[in-house]
Amino acid sequence: MSEQRVAVITGGASGIGRQVSLKFARKGDRVVVADYNEAAGQETVDMIKKEGGEAAFVQVDVSKQESVEALVDKAVELYGRIDVMHNNAGIGGAGPVLEQNMDLYHRTINVNQHGVAYGIIAAGRKMKELGIKGVIINTASVFGFLASPGTFAYHATKGAVIMMSKSAALELAPYGIRVVAVAPGAVDTPIIQGYKDSGMLDSMRAKVMGGELTQPEVVADTVYLVSLDEAAAITGSVVMADQGYASFK
Repeated sequence: MSEQRVAVITGGASGIGRQVSLKFARKGDRVVVADYNEAAGQETVDMIKKEGGEAAFVQVDVSKQESVEALVDKAVELYGRIDVMHNNAGIGGAGPVLEQNMDLYHRTINVNQHGVAYGIIAAGRKMKELGIKGVIINTASVFGFLASPGTFAYHATKGAVIMMSKSAALELAPYGIRVVAVAPGAVDTPIIQGYKDSGMLDSMRAKVMGGELTQPEVVADTVYLVSLDEAAAITGSVVMADQGYASFK
């Protein structure tokens, strides 16, 4: 691509989103770091600028469609285009099915599922409007395929992300816009660390290659590779970035 790309990363204040933001910037792309947490999001931007990259922070509440639409509009206002939309923002949805905190249940659905839908719609419309053959990458999870106790709402959202990615890819293909889901496994992020006292982390380590949690930087590498023109054949797919978690027993 001759023109410098613009990548919008939601959940860019920490974890996978921060590392994806750093990865794209290090490769020469301009990055819009989007998050609800302004201080931590600005910290990601400062890290990028310290390394000589170009980035801006935009506060977003992905549970609100108008906020996501404003994010995409702001990215185009700042940099003139949008080539990559990484719908990554997410929260954990803990709690056994019969003991659901319904406020947390709805919050999880609104952020993890609706937030991705809003991102697909807003970025897809803008890419079509601008005639950009971009790529929309959605953070799914092995928990979109595999069940585990105590994460009822989270499973629901990640399963939805997978099917939304497939459906959107089918409809956006005529415009040259790709849609891909990346499914991490046991990644060392604040969400996973929230389960450290339950014994769940030990179980996860036993199911991955090397016996250690995946680092966010490794997932970021996968997201970046999927975004490249050389990955043009990948759309409507779920790319596993799980170190074998979904395959190992």
